[in-house]
Amino acid sequence: MADIIITAFICIGIGAVAGYLFKKYITDKEIEDAQKLSERILDEAKKDAQAHKKELLLQAQDEVFALKKEIEQDAKDRERELKKNEARLQAKEERLEKKVESLAQKESELVNLEKKVAKQERAVEEKEESLQEMVTQQQARLEEISGLTAEEARTRLMQEIESKARHEAAKMVRVIEVEAQETAHRKAQMIIASAVQRYAGDYVAEHTVSSVELPSEDMKGRIIGREGRNIRAIEAATGVDLIIDDTPETVILSAYNPLRREVAKRSLERLISDGRIHPARIEDIVKKVEKEMDVQIREIGEQATFDLGVHGIHPEIVRLLGQLRFRTSFTQNVLQHSLEVAFLCGIMAAELGLDIKKAKRAGLLHDLGKAVDHEVEGPHAIIGADLAKKYNESSEIVHAIAAHHEDVPPKSVYAVLVQAADSLSGARPGARKELLESYVKRLEELEGIATGFNGVSRAFAIQAGREVRVMVDCDAVNDDQIFMLSKDIAKQIEEKMTYPGQIRVTVIREKRAVGIAK
Repeated sequence: MADIIITAFICIGIGAVAGYLFKKYITDKEIEDAQKLSERILDEAKKDAQAHKKELLLQAQDEVFALKKEIEQDAKDRERELKKNEARLQAKEERLEKKVESLAQKESELVNLEKKVAKQERAVEEKEESLQEMVTQQQARLEEISGLTAEEARTRLMQEIESKARHEAAKMVRVIEVEAQETAHRKAQMIIASAVQRYAGDYVAEHTVSSVELPSEDMKGRIIGREGRNIRAIEAATGVDLIIDDTPETVILSAYNPLRREVAKRSLERLISDGRIHPARIEDIVKKVEKEMDVQIREIGEQATFDLGVHGIHPEIVRLLGQLRFRTSFTQNVLQHSLEVAFLCGIMAAELGLDIKKAKRAGLLHDLGKAVDHEVEGPHAIIGADLAKKYNESSEIVHAIAAHHEDVPPKSVYAVLVQAADSLSGARPGARKELLESYVKRLEELEGIATGFNGVSRAFAIQAGREVRVMVDCDAVNDDQIFMLSKDIAKQIEEKMTYPGQIRVTVIREKRAVGIAK
């Protein structure tokens, strides 16, 4: 058994050796074939390379030949171009030589001409000297004959020319005024008359003091309180001065701010009707009245916008409009004045074919700055414009507010409408009142300005200072000069005085001849 196993192992070993030798033979054969194949491929590659090299050499020779031919052709072309350029330069040189000859000839002619001109200039100078001498002699003879020196004659001539120029200017101004009046005055009167006729607002006069009626004289002591504690509490809570004097059954409230004065008046009336007057109660009532006033102010502002049909106004602007109800200007209620201006602007805008709502909006908001003009420094027109801009009003509305008192020059028709409506509302009879002293002083100032001009004999302020009648000396002022005089007086009034509306200046020239029969 063991022999069989050994024999099997020997056979297996012999088979493995035989397989290895066969495999080695096969591998060596493949290596040899591969070497032969590589040698054949290498020989073929060398042959191909030699053939490609010859082809490239031939191609390069062809390209060199073509390039050489092209270079030769280019050189020939350049040579032809150079010959042409040489010919052109030669022609230019010939032309330049001809021009130089011509210039030399002209230069010679100019020299001769200069000599002739110099001779003529000397002759002219001699003639001028001779003429000047003759003029001097003639001037001396004229002065001797007329009895005037040259300076006096010049002055008299200038005066005559100036007088004639002023006369012509006055005539021209008169013609222009007549033409302008024919085309514009009638239409302006119709628009203004229509606006005034269609709206006549109520007039409300406010004062810087308010009075509260008392049921009896005993109530004054209760308002004053022990050692004055009640009156001090009222003044501290409202910021208003209480004046308790000998006026029977009346207490006077004095304050510059009309809102505070109204709060104090309502609070005092409630305290009197309630009967309980002490510091704690006073503070409680004043707070309640202030809240009620806040609500009422907003309602007044909303009602104003509703009456005009103006919508989309910022709530803060509405509140400021309500505050205008409690402010006055020249004793004219500011909110009522703003409503009048808004209505007038709307009417005039309708007549002119403009946006009515925009015109009303500008008129309503034009005095917005008066609601805060004591808290913020500056003209109320500029303050109002800043507020309108802050609360997103359009640029046209902002400009109309700023320009309604000429703080900025008007640049839109709406600004001019607001100016006109503001003047109409302020100038309406009964709209504004003023003290007798200031009224008389204004009239005297008007008359003084008019009588300060040369040729004016008398001046009279009439129509409550809305018109000045000026009487002139007929010997000192002619018919044409009165037009210039009226313009000069009006201009000086504009520069020296502040007034609402317009002032008409009428210059009258009259010459009378009186005969007495005996």
